[in-house]
Amino acid sequence: MLFCDEYLMPKTLDEAFAAMESHRGRYKLVAGATDIYPWAREGRAGDVEIPVLIDIAGIPELNDKKIDDKRTRFGAAMPIQRFLDDPQLARALPCMPRCAVWFADDQLRESATIGGNIVNASPAGDGIPPLVAHKAEVELASRSNGRISKRRLPLDLFITGPGRSEMAEGEILTAIECESLPGYGGSFEKVGHRRSLVISLVCLATLVKLDASGKRFEDVRLAIGGIGPVPLRLAEVEKFLLSGPLDEGRLEQAAEMPVHLVQSRTRQEYRREVVRGFVMRGLVNAVRRAGGHAVLTPELEASYA
Repeated sequence: MLFCDEYLMPKTLDEAFAAMESHRGRYKLVAGATDIYPWAREGRAGDVEIPVLIDIAGIPELNDKKIDDKRTRFGAAMPIQRFLDDPQLARALPCMPRCAVWFADDQLRESATIGGNIVNASPAGDGIPPLVAHKAEVELASRSNGRISKRRLPLDLFITGPGRSEMAEGEILTAIECESLPGYGGSFEKVGHRRSLVISLVCLATLVKLDASGKRFEDVRLAIGGIGPVPLRLAEVEKFLLSGPLDEGRLEQAAEMPVHLVQSRTRQEYRREVVRGFVMRGLVNAVRRAGGHAVLTPELEASYA
């Protein structure tokens, strides 16, 4: 069982930093708190006590959003559910709604936050590959001598390993900013050990834009999680897809390319098969959503629907 002596809910960043400073060494930050019980029991037996839980999900600054056709910025306490029910977010971030629908269930999505998903730095974190594909940056805040300062870091550099990140002691993840990609086709593929509330063994985010002819890629982005210690952009696959016409043969070649990247300690052969199938399905579905029906045969679409 998990115990805490105090549960604090600051209303501003200054209040949050004041609570952190007054309870230094005794607190844990939460924003949604949906992972706190799994964290508490992981590798432990018996009861776990955290003297002070500081819940920062109610800070207005951490719930703001600003969206245009070039950039999207949203607070780290944004609930995962917003990527499903907010039309502006869905238009700007085309694969995030498909990621969110896989994320736990309706009740958890209203509490779980995108910042919490990022800070956990899980190799299986669902929200991370789509944001890596959008070239996301994280904003981190700290306070010194009563003054709040902020720094920014690319998301793919922020996460350094399973459960590890570049977040310094006393910092708060405040916001995520990334490229808006309206008009792109998006896809998110995921598989796990069970049919519901799935923890990813492999997850893949795909974003594509077609040129005016609809027969070549103008831009293509693939980011994968669950096959190694950190999520990866499949840069070589992207380069290959951009180098020639969009056809079934090129998609099949692309699907073979990242198979060797599987580094996970368990179920490697299974993961390799999943990677091959996910790249193919992700590309087919993203191309279809980008308007590329003319280059996809009905049989190919049906195979990867």
